[in-house]
Amino acid sequence: MYINKILNLQKYEFSSRYEIIEVILYSTVGFFMPFMLAHPQWLVGTIVNAMLISGAITVRGYKLLPIILLPSLGVLSAGIIFGKFTVFLLYMIPFIWISNGLLVLAYKVLNIEQKWNYFITLAFGSIIKSLFLFTIALILYKSGFIPLLFLTAMGMLQLVTSVTGGIVAFGFEMVKKKI
Repeated sequence: MYINKILNLQKYEFSSRYEIIEVILYSTVGFFMPFMLAHPQWLVGTIVNAMLISGAITVRGYKLLPIILLPSLGVLSAGIIFGKFTVFLLYMIPFIWISNGLLVLAYKVLNIEQKWNYFITLAFGSIIKSLFLFTIALILYKSGFIPLLFLTAMGMLQLVTSVTGGIVAFGFEMVKKKI
């Protein structure tokens, strides 16, 4: 199956042990970042997106799931970023997971398989992620399920944090390459 082939792509060959260490690192940082920083949301989002993109580059298959799923559960558990509106995040979580998956898939397909430039892939993946989330948030807002606050958080802010997270991940990957 094509999706399985794509999910198993890695930019660099690592031992399974090293890959597991990366999964634990990225998942732990992604989950606990809202507890450690709480605000500003753009900083938390930047770090989480850096973990997603770094994971996309080096982690294979089902091992990506904790990296994709745990950050939004961390935000929900911390209950800080959206304050009294955090409960509305429940409506968005499945779509956040999908958008995180879209970002990861964009890296695996465009950068690793198709050999697109890292920054073109970053722009494309970030636009896909933010457009998807904004569209879903707009639908849920118009349907009365979520407050207006989520349109900003799931739109332009997602684009900014995806791009800045990708820049951070690029620097992180350059350091890892030298080590």
